[in-house]
Amino acid sequence: MGGAAAAYAFGVPAPGQGFGFVWWWLSSPGRTAHHLFDEMRGLANPTIRPFALNVEPGTVWHNNPSLLHNKYPDDNFLMRIIIPRVTTEIPSINSPLDSLPSFACGFFCAGPATNCNAYTFSIFFVNAFSTGGDVHLESPEVVWFANRDRPVGENATVEFTELGDLVLYDADGTLVWSTNTTDKSVVSMKLTWSGNLVLLDHADVEVWRSFDHPTDTLVISQILQMGQKLVARTSLTNWAEGKLYLTVLADGMYAFAGIDTPLAYYRSPTRGTAATNRSAYVALKNGSLDVFTSFQETEVPDYHIKFPVDPFGLVFARLDWDGHMRLYQWGIDSWVNSDIFNITDPCDYPLACGEYGICSHGQCSCPDVAIGQSGLFELVDAREVNRGCSLKSSLSCGSAGKTRLLAVPNITYFNFVYNWTTNEDHCKLSCMDDCSCRASFFQYEDTSSGFCFLASDIFSMISVSTENYSSNFSSLAFVKIQESAHKPLSYKDKRAIVLVAGSLSFVTSVIVVVLIVLRKRRAEPLEDEYNIEQLSGLPTRFSLVDLKLATGDFSRKIGAGGFGSVFEGQIGDNHVAVKRLDGVSQGKREFLTEVQTIGSINHRHLVRLIGFCAEKTHRLLVYEYMPNGSLDKWIFQNHQAAPLDLETRLKIISDIAKGLAYLHNDCRQTIAHLDIKPQNILLDEMFTAKISDFGLARLIDHGQSSVMTKLRGTLGYLAPEWLTSVITEKVDVYSFGVVIMEILCGRRNLDYSQPEESRHLVNILLEKAKNNQLMDLINPCFIDTELHVDDVLRMMNLAMWCLQDNNRRPSMSMVVKILESTMDVETELDFDLVVIDPMVLANRAAQRNTVTLQAASVLSGPR
Repeated sequence: MGGAAAAYAFGVPAPGQGFGFVWWWLSSPGRTAHHLFDEMRGLANPTIRPFALNVEPGTVWHNNPSLLHNKYPDDNFLMRIIIPRVTTEIPSINSPLDSLPSFACGFFCAGPATNCNAYTFSIFFVNAFSTGGDVHLESPEVVWFANRDRPVGENATVEFTELGDLVLYDADGTLVWSTNTTDKSVVSMKLTWSGNLVLLDHADVEVWRSFDHPTDTLVISQILQMGQKLVARTSLTNWAEGKLYLTVLADGMYAFAGIDTPLAYYRSPTRGTAATNRSAYVALKNGSLDVFTSFQETEVPDYHIKFPVDPFGLVFARLDWDGHMRLYQWGIDSWVNSDIFNITDPCDYPLACGEYGICSHGQCSCPDVAIGQSGLFELVDAREVNRGCSLKSSLSCGSAGKTRLLAVPNITYFNFVYNWTTNEDHCKLSCMDDCSCRASFFQYEDTSSGFCFLASDIFSMISVSTENYSSNFSSLAFVKIQESAHKPLSYKDKRAIVLVAGSLSFVTSVIVVVLIVLRKRRAEPLEDEYNIEQLSGLPTRFSLVDLKLATGDFSRKIGAGGFGSVFEGQIGDNHVAVKRLDGVSQGKREFLTEVQTIGSINHRHLVRLIGFCAEKTHRLLVYEYMPNGSLDKWIFQNHQAAPLDLETRLKIISDIAKGLAYLHNDCRQTIAHLDIKPQNILLDEMFTAKISDFGLARLIDHGQSSVMTKLRGTLGYLAPEWLTSVITEKVDVYSFGVVIMEILCGRRNLDYSQPEESRHLVNILLEKAKNNQLMDLINPCFIDTELHVDDVLRMMNLAMWCLQDNNRRPSMSMVVKILESTMDVETELDFDLVVIDPMVLANRAAQRNTVTLQAASVLSGPR
C-alpha cells in the first residue's frame, strides 16, 4: 500500500487536500501503514518528539467504509479513523512501543461492528497493529464526544469549512454539532500529542480546544476548571448524558447525583474555602490526580491522589455511569482500572443498586420485596440484581390508575438533605401533590416533627441499621407507585378485608372510649403555648370561628406554599387574605416571628397584617387583600393581559427597594427579611408592590455588625455568606439584585427547563457583562426595552452591584437614592464573583442540621 491509495485508505486526502504530509510519508520508501501506527503509539516516549499533522480548511470526511476501520464482525464497536497521530521518528518494529494504544479521532459506534447505526464524532485511544498487511484496531476507549446526545448514522459528514468552522452533519444534511468558530480566523486543525483537538489561527494560537468542552473523561495534561463538569453516561450501553456529574467548586472536587435536586455523594477533603478561592481546578498528571483550591506560589495541591507512573503515559480518568470515578491505565494487553474516590461503603454510591434498589451491606433488593410484598416492582435484569428495579405500572400524571405511597421503614437516601421541617403526614401529602415527586423521605427523633426530603430523581436507597441510633429514631421512605384502575382483588386483599370486618366491633369500642376522653379534655382549659399576650403592639386577635365565617369555612383557596395555605375572605368592610399554617408543629416559630415583626409596623410597601388567630394548634394570619397577587405570576408566566411595561417594572423595583430600606433603617431594630423573592412581593390594584411573608425574618440590633443564624430562605436567592452562617441585612440586598434581574429578563434565576449552561441567570449575567452583551438577556416579549436601553443597563449594573461581595454591596438606602437619581451606580464592579451552586449551599448547611429552606411556593393568585 503506498501513494495516494495508501493515504486514502487511512481516511486522509491526497496532496492539496490537507494531509499532504501523510501522503508523502506513506509514499516514502520503506514506510508502511504498520510504521504509521507504530509512530502513533510512540507519542508518550520521552525520546520521541511528538508531531501533529495540521489539517487545512476545506477538508471533508464521510462516515463510510472508505475510512480506516476495524473489520471483525464479532467486535462490539465500529471505529472509523479520520485523524491519526504521528511522530517524527520511527521506533523499531520490535521496540517496547509495539502494540500500545494511541490517540486518534473519528467516528465511533458502540455496538456490533456489523450493525452500527449510532455514531459519535469522538477522540479515542486505540491500539493498532499489523498482521499480514492488514491493520487491526483493538481496545478502544473514547475520551471525548462531540455529539453524545445526538448520534449520527451512516454517511454522516465532518467538515472543516473554509471559514474555519468544524461541523458535523447527519446523512440528511441536518446540522448536529459545530465549534461555531467562523469569526475567529481559524486556519488549521490538529490532534495534539495529549489528545486535544484544537483549531489554530495564523499565529498558531488555539482558538478552540476539545479540552475546554469535557464530557466524562480527563486525560493527562487536561485540567477541569471551576464551572466545568464531567457528566457520566446514562448506562453501560447508553452513552447519552446521565444524572451523575463531577465538578470543581471553590472548596473542592464534588460528585453530584440528580438533575432537579442534585445531591453530593462525594467531596474531596480540601482546605480551600468559597470565600477566598476563585480559581479551583483539578489536573490529571502522570502519577497523580491533583485538586487545587487555595492559591499557593508553589502550586502544592490541596488534595493529591497518587498512583503509579505509567512509562508510556497511557492514563485517563473517567466518571463512569455507576458514579465511580475510575483511573484507567494500560496493562500488558488491556486497560485496567482502579477507584479514585475514597468511598468505602458501596451503598453510599447513588447507583449502588440501581434506580429504586435498596442497598443493605452491599446486597440489593426491590422496595416491595423489602417489606414482604410482591408484584409492584421488577428487576431491570434478573441476572444482575444491582442494575436496579422498575415499577410494573409506570407513573403518569392524570392517569386513571390509583397513585399511592408505599411506606418502607428503616430506609434513607445516599445523602439525606431535607427540604424543610414538618410532620410525617405533611411530608407525604407534599409528595402526593407534586407530580414530579417520585418518593419522599422522612426522618425524626423523639418527636413527630422531623425532616422531609422530596426526591424527583430516584437513585438507590439505603437500609438503616437502627441499632446505631436512639430507640426513638425513625427513618422512612414513601415511594410513589401507581396501580391500574381495575385491579382484581388478590387472595391477600380478600383475607385482609375479612380481618378488617372481624375487627370492626373492637375498633368501634376504641373510638367510643377515645371520644369520651376527648370530650372531657375539651371541657378543660388548655394552656396557650404561644404566650401571645406577652407580645406588645399586636394587631387584632380573631377567633377560629370568626375566620371560618370570613372564608366560607376555608372554601376559597387562592394559594399554597411551604408554610401553609391562603384563603380569600371578608371581615366587615375589609377584603382579606387569611394564611393558615398547616400541621401540628409546622411553622410555630415562623408564626410568632411574623406576628411580632410586622404586627406593630406600617409602611406603604409592606403588606399590612390586620390580625391573627392562635387557638390551640390553629394558627392563622389575616392580611390585607392584594388583588393582583404575587409578582412571579406577572414576570414568569404568560398572563392573559400584555406583559408589564418597563415603567411598571421599574416602579415595582423601586417599591421593593423602599420597603427594604424601611426594614433595614427606620425600625427600632434592623429587620432582615431573609426570603426576598417574587413570590413574596404582592401587587395591589394599582400594581404597587408590597413585601410580604416575614416568617423567616431576623431582628438585628442597630449596634450589631452581623449575626449568626441558621440557613434560611429559598435556593437561588441566597447570598454566598450563608455558607458561614454569619450574615447581615445585606443578604436581602443580594436577593434584591437577583429579583431585579428576574424582573428585567422575565425568567427565573434557577430555571431547570433551560439547557445546563443557561440554568443559572446570575452566572449568565456575569458572563454577558464581561462581553458587553447585557441586552441579550432581555425577554424579546418586552418590546419597549429597546426604547429605554440606558435605563435597562443602569438597572442591570445596579443588580450586579447588589450581587458583589458582602462588603462591596450598597445599602438599601443607597439603592433608593440611585433609583431616585440622586446617586450614581458604582461602575467598578467585579464580574468574576464566586457564585455558589445553590444545592451545594443547601447540602453544606444541612450537614450541620442548621437549615430552614423554603419549598417552591405557588402563592401567585390574589391575596
